[in-house]
Amino acid sequence: MRIIAGARKGRVLAAPQGTTTRPTADRVRQALFDMLLHAPWGGSRLLDNAHVLDAFAGTGALALEALSRGAAQATFFETDRAALAALRANIAGCGWQDRCKVFAKDVTSPPRAAIPCSLLFLDPPYRQNLPARTLAALKAQGWIAPHAIAVIETSAQEPLPLLDIEQQGVSVPETDDPLPVFSGALLAERKHGAARISVWRIEG
Repeated sequence: MRIIAGARKGRVLAAPQGTTTRPTADRVRQALFDMLLHAPWGGSRLLDNAHVLDAFAGTGALALEALSRGAAQATFFETDRAALAALRANIAGCGWQDRCKVFAKDVTSPPRAAIPCSLLFLDPPYRQNLPARTLAALKAQGWIAPHAIAVIETSAQEPLPLLDIEQQGVSVPETDDPLPVFSGALLAERKHGAARISVWRIEG
């Protein structure tokens, strides 16, 4: 696993052994950042000097990719000890200790934010309704800037993780999964194998 582009292009990233951490594949990360940079709602302004939050950070590959491409600061939340060791090693390997803050705690119970973030990455365990719960908790503690962009990875078999405020009169499909408790404007959706990437604008 490597950083794909930018100031640290080619930097190899450490990943813990086992299946607890599920890093986003390089090809999916490449496709995601291509979309972020070339979509009408995206572009270089989305990354330039951005404050980025990486929830369920694992190796930190998503936010580190954003830093390599021009983001200013990154905040990471992770609880797994092996993942934390890999994350801290990756930050140090990039020489970005002064640009990164790591919270070794549950992102659904975050502390009060010092500064809100305009770009958020969420790659949680599947089928636990964690994106909606996490965004609600982050918003309550001031982590989400107005009109922030949230990139969410879920199982391709799950329904969309948030309620789309752009859709009117759409019935909620019957499902055994918990219904989302957070909403946003759906900007894009892509499936990559067993994963679904959805991109949202968070209003307010």
